[in-house]
Amino acid sequence: MSVVTGSAPLRLSHPPAARLRRALASGTGIIAILYVVLYLVYAAWDPTALTADTALSLTNNAAPLAIAAAGETLVVLARGFDLSVAGVISLTNVVMAAYPMDGPGGALASLALCLAIGGAVGFANGYLVAVLRLQSIAATLATMIICQGLALVVLDAPGGTVADFVSYELTDTVFGVVPVAGLIVAAVVVLWLAFRRTDTGIALYTVGADETSAQLSGIPVVRTRFIGFIGAGMLYGLAGFMLSAQTATGDPNGGTSFLMLTFAAVALGGTSLAGGRGGVVGSILGAATLLLLQKVLFAGGVSSFYTGIFQGVVLVVAVVFGSLVTRLVERRGPA
Repeated sequence: MSVVTGSAPLRLSHPPAARLRRALASGTGIIAILYVVLYLVYAAWDPTALTADTALSLTNNAAPLAIAAAGETLVVLARGFDLSVAGVISLTNVVMAAYPMDGPGGALASLALCLAIGGAVGFANGYLVAVLRLQSIAATLATMIICQGLALVVLDAPGGTVADFVSYELTDTVFGVVPVAGLIVAAVVVLWLAFRRTDTGIALYTVGADETSAQLSGIPVVRTRFIGFIGAGMLYGLAGFMLSAQTATGDPNGGTSFLMLTFAAVALGGTSLAGGRGGVVGSILGAATLLLLQKVLFAGGVSSFYTGIFQGVVLVVAVVFGSLVTRLVERRGPA
């Protein structure tokens, strides 16, 4: 299986120039450049931007959204939408706060519980969308509402306390240098880079690019979509786990703000909402850029009331610019 469009993985080796073109065409290179530019502006306005503490704060703040965007990307690549991200994050957050389990063993048990909750919701989404052929927006909207309702049952108001081990250790650094949250995001990237080269990973792109052709080629479309939803749900659970570590408390509406930002991060990272093009790395960079933009605006003295407006403008500019670059690169053809 080797026919893939856009930024899908190819099993052929490419020279550096071709890899650079592919990165630009996928949008990953563009969003990486945008992040560096924003960071330079941030450093010019706020000298503390270059300190280790600031880097740790940025990483901790970005990790939940970055992981949630990574999960959403798995569904979008196969030409779907998953609104349950907000519900799963809220539900796992309140479970972490209502049933804290301290110590390393407790942290692992909590992580397993969050992944199980996300995986179960992903399984339900996959069954509704891939097997029963319901519209992904309608199906995942329903599961999001159910999860939000369950979150209110577990914790009817903000409160509770996340286990100290989780809230302290996961927001700390290793050897005083490397943020633990950054290592977890890096682990997600490594898993993605391995997964995208598997038959199922390549099938995600193929199904998203043309479902009919994929089916005629013998690709298991239902199985591929099913796996995409389950993987996405588990990553939402991990995002809820990381959010709990960051906030150290629970909020039944804690995942609500992630809904639109997750899609914004995916689009900003160069993943086509029509499916078949993009990747997890771009979405993670998109999430990091959105949160860095908040810091830049704050450092520039811009009121937080305008943050959403600037994020929307940057999203539109980045998507339009990325589209123009993609057309230019594709017109010139492979190196």
